Amino acid sequence: MTDFYRIKRLPPYVFEQVNRIKAAARANGADIVDLGMGNPDLPTPRHVIEKLVETVGKPRTDRYSASKGIAGLRRAQAAYYDRRFAVKLDPETQVVATLGSKEGFANMAQAITAPGDVVLVPNPSYPIHAFGFLMAGGVIRSVPAEPTPAFFPALERAVLRSIPKPIAVVVCYPSNPTAYVASLDFYKDLVAFAKKHELFILSDLAYAEVYFDDDNPPPSVLQVPGASDVTVEFTSMSKTFSMAGWRMGFAVGNERLLAALSRVKSYLDYGAYTPIQVAATAALNGPDDCIREMRQIYRNRRDVLVDSFGRAGWEIPQPSASMFAWVPIPEPFRALGSLEFSKLLVEKAEIAVAPGIGFGEHGDEFVRIAIVENEQRIRQAARNLRRFLETADKTLHNVVPLAACR
Repeated sequence: MTDFYRIKRLPPYVFEQVNRIKAAARANGADIVDLGMGNPDLPTPRHVIEKLVETVGKPRTDRYSASKGIAGLRRAQAAYYDRRFAVKLDPETQVVATLGSKEGFANMAQAITAPGDVVLVPNPSYPIHAFGFLMAGGVIRSVPAEPTPAFFPALERAVLRSIPKPIAVVVCYPSNPTAYVASLDFYKDLVAFAKKHELFILSDLAYAEVYFDDDNPPPSVLQVPGASDVTVEFTSMSKTFSMAGWRMGFAVGNERLLAALSRVKSYLDYGAYTPIQVAATAALNGPDDCIREMRQIYRNRRDVLVDSFGRAGWEIPQPSASMFAWVPIPEPFRALGSLEFSKLLVEKAEIAVAPGIGFGEHGDEFVRIAIVENEQRIRQAARNLRRFLETADKTLHNVVPLAACR
């Protein structure tokens, strides 16, 4: 049987291989500490849930909703950008509600990509950043993920060596998976580069509110004067308000790109369930103490992860933002690659992490650890890890020839 064209363009979903081993281990009674998927475990704020319950069943709320989002929700997102970034948006033309940022990215790719179009995507990066365009018939060219001055010479080479000329560059800061954070100066250079080379910028800002340096909140690229000439930015309520299952996000910025996205969406969906949009409006317009509490919980978990795993023998680079740590595989296990090492952690240490290869080939010497379990469970994982590392020589001997690890 012949695979379908778009399915053939997608590589195997490596996370599913780890998930299968994790499920089998749990079926056999293992207590797996799951630090793999970035799936928030904190509750949605009470006032958001109360607004949902209040709205469900009201007249007309069960009907088709608005594909680009109800007016009040778009106004609330524009007000958030004004408060947080001092960025003025027209809620009629510069804000589109999406079914999470993932759907927004995928449908933007459908809207702007012709077969063979080249898009510049960081490697490693969140899978939809590349595969949304691959499914739309585009071609991906990898660029560095770290927002340093070295990014731009690499970007320049990618533009000069791509035929046809690239149409867009994707960025994601705070980054999933690497937790890198970009500065406003970096964004200024990026906007200037995009205008010089006639590129669109597609920015994923899903982790805007998950940061740990209170004096340096992550900026938006739209803070750069004139950025909206070339930029659409995607945000999500999944992490900020622990609303991952609600599927609520936004695309904001360039009017022409958002008109194209709205046109595609009008053929594909009628928007999120109206009570969800009303509750999301209440979240954006409501008190922000729940956001500060969320931030403190993740900060505490990060500190416990770095401390306890470090004492167990695995040094964890301390992320300054996001709900992830991007961690080099311990040297004795590096020859295994990230997928086999992740499987080994499930089987021998009862810890699930995300293999770096799932985010691009340049991630294969890393794993992503999500701080989505409480502090007690993270310490439990550290105890499991210590026992695992203490038997590393024996484990390696059974898995891979020791010579291959030297």
